[in-house]
Amino acid sequence: MIRTSIAVVIGFSALSAMAQMTPVGLWKTISDKDGTPQSEVRIVDNGGVLSATLVKVYRPTFKGDEVCGECKDDRKDKPIIGLELMRGLKKTDGKDVWEGGTIVEPDSGTVYKAKVTPIEGGAKLEMRGFVGFALLGRTQTWIRIQ
Repeated sequence: MIRTSIAVVIGFSALSAMAQMTPVGLWKTISDKDGTPQSEVRIVDNGGVLSATLVKVYRPTFKGDEVCGECKDDRKDKPIIGLELMRGLKKTDGKDVWEGGTIVEPDSGTVYKAKVTPIEGGAKLEMRGFVGFALLGRTQTWIRIQ
C-alpha cells in the first residue's frame, strides 16, 4: 500500500514537471544587459501556435498609456500594455523548442526572429531574438511567475 502511494505521488510529480515544460504562462522578463526585471509577458497557445502579450512594465519612467510609436507593422501606435510581442512560434518536432515566429522590441520597433526554450524544468525560459541566423542575436532568460 505504501509503495503504491509513493509511486502515485512520484507519478503525479513527474506529470506536473512535464506539464511545465511549455512556454505557456506568465513570465517576468529579465534584461540581458544588466539583469534587472523589465516586464511581465503572458504566453498563450492558440492551436499549437504561441503568441505573447505584454501585461506589465517595471520601468520607473513608464507612464502606462504609452504606445508603440516605433513599431512599423500593425502594432504601430498600439498601447504597450496588451501589445502582442511574439507571434507565430511553433514547437519543433521532438524537442521542447518553439520557433519560426517573431518578437518585437517596442522601444525600437525592431522585429526579430524568435526561439524559446523552457529550461530548469520549465521554471525559466530562454528567449532568443535574432536577425538572420540564431548566432546573430541575443538571449534573455525569463522567470516563470505562473
